[in-house]
Amino acid sequence: MLGSSGAVEIPAGFSTAEAEVLLRRDGPNELPQDQRRRLPRIVWDAVREPMLQLLLAAGLIYLLLGNLAEALILLGFAVLNVAMVVVQEARTETALAALRELASPQAVVRRDGGKKRIAAWELVVGDVIYVAEGERVPADATLLEAIAMQVDEALLTGESVPVRKQAGIKPPAEATPGGEDSPFIWAGSLISGGSGTALVTATGAQTAIGRIGHSLSSVEAAPPPLQLQMRRLVWLFAAAGIGASVVLAVTYGLLHGQWLQAVLAGITLAMATLPEEFPLVLTIFLVLGAWRMSRQHVLARRAAAIEALGTATLLCTDKTGTLTQNRMSVARLAVNGESLAVTEATDILPEAFHELVEFSILASRPDAFDPMEQAFHSLGRKGLTNTEHLHTDWVLEHNYPLLPEMLAMSQAWRGSTSGVHVIATKGAPEAIADLCHMDAAALEAVRRSVAEMAAAGLRVLAVAKGLYTRPGWPEKQHDFDFTFLGLTGLADPLRPGVPEAVAACREAGIGVAMITGDHPVTALAIARQAGIETGHVLTGAEMAEMDDTALRSAVAATRVFARVMPEQKLRLVQAYTANGEVVAMTGDGVNDAPSLKAAHIGVAMGGRGTDVAREAASLVLLDDDFTSLVAAIRLGRRIDANLRKAFSYILAVHVPIAGMSLIPVLLGWPLLLGPVHVVFLEMIIDPASSIVFEAETEDADIMSRPPRAPGAPLFGLSLLAGGLLQGAIVLAAALLVFLLGTHDAGGESTGRAMAFITLVVGNLGLVLSNKALGGRGLATILQPNRALVIVIAIAVSALVLSLAVPGLRHLFSFSPLPVSEVSIAALAGLASLVGNEVIIGLRQRLCRS
Repeated sequence: MLGSSGAVEIPAGFSTAEAEVLLRRDGPNELPQDQRRRLPRIVWDAVREPMLQLLLAAGLIYLLLGNLAEALILLGFAVLNVAMVVVQEARTETALAALRELASPQAVVRRDGGKKRIAAWELVVGDVIYVAEGERVPADATLLEAIAMQVDEALLTGESVPVRKQAGIKPPAEATPGGEDSPFIWAGSLISGGSGTALVTATGAQTAIGRIGHSLSSVEAAPPPLQLQMRRLVWLFAAAGIGASVVLAVTYGLLHGQWLQAVLAGITLAMATLPEEFPLVLTIFLVLGAWRMSRQHVLARRAAAIEALGTATLLCTDKTGTLTQNRMSVARLAVNGESLAVTEATDILPEAFHELVEFSILASRPDAFDPMEQAFHSLGRKGLTNTEHLHTDWVLEHNYPLLPEMLAMSQAWRGSTSGVHVIATKGAPEAIADLCHMDAAALEAVRRSVAEMAAAGLRVLAVAKGLYTRPGWPEKQHDFDFTFLGLTGLADPLRPGVPEAVAACREAGIGVAMITGDHPVTALAIARQAGIETGHVLTGAEMAEMDDTALRSAVAATRVFARVMPEQKLRLVQAYTANGEVVAMTGDGVNDAPSLKAAHIGVAMGGRGTDVAREAASLVLLDDDFTSLVAAIRLGRRIDANLRKAFSYILAVHVPIAGMSLIPVLLGWPLLLGPVHVVFLEMIIDPASSIVFEAETEDADIMSRPPRAPGAPLFGLSLLAGGLLQGAIVLAAALLVFLLGTHDAGGESTGRAMAFITLVVGNLGLVLSNKALGGRGLATILQPNRALVIVIAIAVSALVLSLAVPGLRHLFSFSPLPVSEVSIAALAGLASLVGNEVIIGLRQRLCRS
């Protein structure tokens, strides 16, 4: 409580410079942890990769065969492979570190004489912090003021029942978690009701939770469906590859009696078929995708949300602060049938409106954080200066919060008259009219005024006053005698870009539903401005009268919901989900947490949202802006599409490599590919499948396509079959060129060199053709991204060196080739690109039909 509750004087707080000095001295406000993988750990993980183990085994066999040069080259490739993995993993860890920074808890602190939101790790002992319902306490602290505060300390005490807190100073011996009416709050505990101001007494490892060694990290969620699909695919191909490698080694040994060469052939095939790129690609895409989202002011807290964005069919969004700017200003006042338009130029208010503004301020918190309450204070400072209607010396004694059954809040003030408390209340007009027991004629006049304001898109609140002289506080607001004062209309303009974002959703096959606590007429007006489909408005009261079946039927044709309480959002999510929608739901309060968790994509507000909402959500809008959510959907679809392209490429590119390792042996031909050839190709495959496809920009029509069907796998039978068929075309081209070079041009080494050229060119062609999976065809091929240009330049340069430098040519077992034979091999690779373009075109036509 304030005043009689024993509140103490609020310190001025530190300046930013003072806080930085203390932070350097005491260290950050966080528990000791080391979540980031450092360079030695990344290198160790890279060394343990199966592909590297196969390379080392091949190098050992070459040593046993007496081929020192080949062994050293393979060792060099192994080092290069490790370097590439380290670079990619380091980039991933950097992005993860940036995301952790964004995801770190926040705190509202008094700095430089004003309120400021900072990362909780920046808090220092002596900081003044502000805590409110739904937030986690960022550090151990002593309450300086408290209003109806309840704190859940179960993390520390195991007690599930919240304890009451009050402001004041008590001896340190009493500073233990779990005390009723204690002024102490503890890091990690949850404010389950009320609000307050506190002085930080301990941070980091010195907090109660730090001393007893509890972890604040949440339990890891189950792997998302995309990871499960990828793991099944990896195991399938790994099992098939290992089985084929064993068969190949045994067959070669039996046919030729050269068992070391047989093992080498088996290792080559294992290297060609091992799908090591799948987990690497998935990790890089999801982490860098989340990092790209953060640059659009969206924090992805769970990987499953990134996948779900590609299938979202409905966005359920709050109005205030999400569609609108949450920058309230009082636009109209109405008292006894008289109306006043308020603008920024309004400096003086007529006397008839003084009491209405006075009590709208008294019904608001003195240190207002809510934009509506800030608007009332701002109007009072302009219009009531030098009047008797501002009461900075009054003391707030008691308050009644907004409740589902009573959409009004009241505050009791102790003024200059001894024993008399002034009661100020504001809320929904129908709730205030009920508290004032208005007769039918007066109620009808209020309804007309409300409808007129709401039709202009204003948020309408009613204000009333009362006096109270009896001892003790009544249980509910109905026990006061209130007098109706008038109506206030607040304007909250749409955020820039909202109508365009809603139109983009409509074109993408994604519905937008607006949920608000405002009057139905206000809701309709804002919905029309935003371009949201309007029609019947469903109110919270109407929802309460419906059973689940009736609600499912009602929401199917409804996109605007008014006078909805946060608790009713869960029913809306469940109804839409039962109708087959993939739902993204926004929310910011404690009561929004169940609906955020139940939605396929829970979206919490990063600015005004509570910690409870953020913990329940899978996405956080750092700027609370609806347009950022639509940008995240666009990015989610881009990640979805690029993953499909990358996986299709990985499947396709392993077919010709595996085929050229296996088929010659089975047909009794000379061994065509060795480990050195496969490693060369892998040096192209790894960066192409991860960096090149991840950097690919979204297709022009990415927001014109319908969402991916819920439950449909990202890479289903069509993608698998298409990828295998693409690879088969490159394999056929390489085999034909090998036969041509062997029989017509001069032997095994010539055929090998020509086939290898075809494989490299066909590999690059597979990158280009799979980039065109989005439907842009030739336009995509002619606009490669920077990463692809670098990969192509390095691959072609390395190929030229392997053909031109005698030492490298010997290592690869190539013969010198005239320009005509190089041209034939390259043209065969390009021909496979044309064939793959035809296949992709046919696949896309079949999918569209």
